[in-house]
Amino acid sequence: MRNQSRYLLLITALLAVYYVVCGIYLNQLGYYSQEGLFYIEKAKIILDGLGNRLKVMGLTSPLLPFYMSFIFSVKNNVLAPVIASSLCTALLFYLMARSLIKRVSDVFYLLVLLIIFLFHPGIVYAATSGKSIAMVLIFFFLFFFNLLKFYRSNTTFHVSIASICLVILIFCDYKFIWLTLFFIPLVLFITIKSLNLSEQESIFRLNQSFNNPSMRRKLINKTFALYIILFVLPLACVICYKLLNLTHAQDLDYFNESPYATWTVLADKLSFDQLSTSPVYQLPETTIMISLRMLLFCPLTLVAVYLFRNSTYQVLTLLTPFAFIEFLHIKYEKVFLSQEYYLIFLVLALLAVLYRAQIVKNQLVLKAVVGVITLVMLYTGFVFLQDSSVKEERSFVTTILNRAPDTQQAQNHDLADYINRLPGDAHVLIDDAIAYPVVAFTKDIHKLTLPYQEGVFLSAIEAPDKYDNYILLATDNNEVTGFTQLNNRYIPVILKSNSGLRLRRVFQTDDWVLYRIFDN
Repeated sequence: MRNQSRYLLLITALLAVYYVVCGIYLNQLGYYSQEGLFYIEKAKIILDGLGNRLKVMGLTSPLLPFYMSFIFSVKNNVLAPVIASSLCTALLFYLMARSLIKRVSDVFYLLVLLIIFLFHPGIVYAATSGKSIAMVLIFFFLFFFNLLKFYRSNTTFHVSIASICLVILIFCDYKFIWLTLFFIPLVLFITIKSLNLSEQESIFRLNQSFNNPSMRRKLINKTFALYIILFVLPLACVICYKLLNLTHAQDLDYFNESPYATWTVLADKLSFDQLSTSPVYQLPETTIMISLRMLLFCPLTLVAVYLFRNSTYQVLTLLTPFAFIEFLHIKYEKVFLSQEYYLIFLVLALLAVLYRAQIVKNQLVLKAVVGVITLVMLYTGFVFLQDSSVKEERSFVTTILNRAPDTQQAQNHDLADYINRLPGDAHVLIDDAIAYPVVAFTKDIHKLTLPYQEGVFLSAIEAPDKYDNYILLATDNNEVTGFTQLNNRYIPVILKSNSGLRLRRVFQTDDWVLYRIFDN
């Protein structure tokens, strides 16, 4: 066991190096994720900014992935998100592999796990894109892993650990708070199964429990206790965080709805607008097809359900994410499901296999099925990324296949290079609600007047000639121009209030115009 752990650590370290090298290579080709650029920009503000940075430090969302990226920003700001996502993916492999070798001595399943983490396009994307996907998958895995351990041991300690993992999961992606809805009826079902009753069918066990005063009291107490252990901590943490937002931003949902706090506000809208206005027709993600798409992406889920076929409540636990995904698709109808929500099914299926593979007597058949499905998943993972509704994910595949520079951030790079060449005492008025990629590529953040400097920024908008030498405006071609005051409609307004203001274009791209401000 000691030698296995040593080899496992070595494999994990090599896997982390593999991910980091791939991520650096993609960065050199010009590929950046919106989330990664957002973290880079916020880290620059915290490390080098002037003014009140406490709001940026405490309310940037998702909070924990940002902090994970921020840890590496001290060493290399641009590569910090890639390093964070690479190490988190390697850690996910280690956690799953260590759980596997404790239960199954056969090296075949470890080899399958390694192949998936080496070659599955979705996993490689999670590791090298600089996004929070890997961190989400870690705590999604730990949450369900501890629930399965509770089912086996009936020890509430595992429920407590699952509750902590759920809290962290919510602070990695706030949408996972809706996962709790589908565990409310499941907890009652689990409690009924844990009672010592002669009946086997749940409906009869429930009837027997309510007809017996002692059993009814025990059922109510145990169900209520599980609800408290599992849900009170997440609920308390979310309420505290919302109150923190109310205190510092005067908005309970600032962290989830403001483009200054989270990258998803603009990225989700942009992704939907690009696809809905595209002349190329793509099949929409209809509600009926979402669960089927998940099964096509990860057919190993069917094996997972088969392995737990003798335990109805455990099967329902494995099927809970399907209800969660369907709910997300209905609630956020104008937000496409990203790769993260597909990969949770891959993680859950692998968890089921590593947890129950040893119970199958005919290992040869199981290995053959798992091996074939693994190869199928490598292909479906590539197809789903290539045909993704999210442009960023399609660009990832294109960059890898063509090994040619990605031009998605070319305009932002060129603009940032121009700002970098400005004199050291120059000041540029920028709204990083939409221009955070430009700020991320700018070397000296002291040149920029940004919204986190609340008093200065608001005064600079009203009288730019008194505070700044340049103004960056979004053009009408910029797809998110409506999310900022600094667009083409700003010029007539400011000239009307200050007729002596003189402006001249000094740099222009399709999305941006940089104006030089001249003194009266």
